[in-house]
Amino acid sequence: MAATTTKARFARYKNLEFILGAVLTGGICFLVVFSDLLFPGGAEKIDLAARLMAPFAHADHIFGTDPLGRDVLARVVSGGKISLQVGVLSVAGAVVIGVIMGLVSGYYRGFWDMIVMRFADVQLALPFILLAITFIAIVGGGLTNMIILLIISQWVQYARLVRGSVLSLRDREFIQSAKAIGVRDIHILFRHLLPNLIGPVIVLMTLNVANNILLESSLTFLGLGVDPLIPSWGGMLADGRTYLQNAWWVSVFPGLAILLTVLGLNLLGDWLRDSLDPTGRTSK
Repeated sequence: MAATTTKARFARYKNLEFILGAVLTGGICFLVVFSDLLFPGGAEKIDLAARLMAPFAHADHIFGTDPLGRDVLARVVSGGKISLQVGVLSVAGAVVIGVIMGLVSGYYRGFWDMIVMRFADVQLALPFILLAITFIAIVGGGLTNMIILLIISQWVQYARLVRGSVLSLRDREFIQSAKAIGVRDIHILFRHLLPNLIGPVIVLMTLNVANNILLESSLTFLGLGVDPLIPSWGGMLADGRTYLQNAWWVSVFPGLAILLTVLGLNLLGDWLRDSLDPTGRTSK
């Protein structure tokens, strides 16, 4: 019986979604983390004599160069720092706020639940682009403000998800037993309820990291995101749009980086969903 269980666990990791997602995500994260060692000073090194060099034309510039002679590969790898930083930090902030709000709202119900959920309904009714333009017009752009914007726009998703799970668990026997023996509410929330709903939260986190990378790139492309002087995938797309006819690589390679990163994260998210929620599996 134990051997069968162990075999089943390892079988999950032979899934094509997991393998492809792990390879794509792990490979890109490895390049981004060690970008300073792989390309020391390469992302901002200007060489006007080598401007707009085509890909694979020179061993020192495999992905070619941009209009200022900067190595496109180095900029793509370095630019991934910004996109991944925005994706991970914004999701982490949204999870902390949303999970706490959802736990308290679902457990205590009453006035607090009504206030939080009505505020969430109002925020969900606002289009993201309208919220983004209003926020940036008031406080300005930049990396920190971009992260705060994404936290504000997405904590509601976690709050509603956690609240729904808490409502289905708060009257279960193990919660009633904990109350009966005098366990404090904060211990019930974080030691009994939270571990039982962490699975769906992890799946949503994985998918939202990918979504936030897309949002950051889109807003930066429109000039509403991070500082244009900081290399980022969205900024590189914006810089290369005027050179698409004669220097397509300036925009195409950052776009491929976004595509592969989001694809890898979405594959991992789908695999996690199937692994953590067996009843929701789809036939392959």
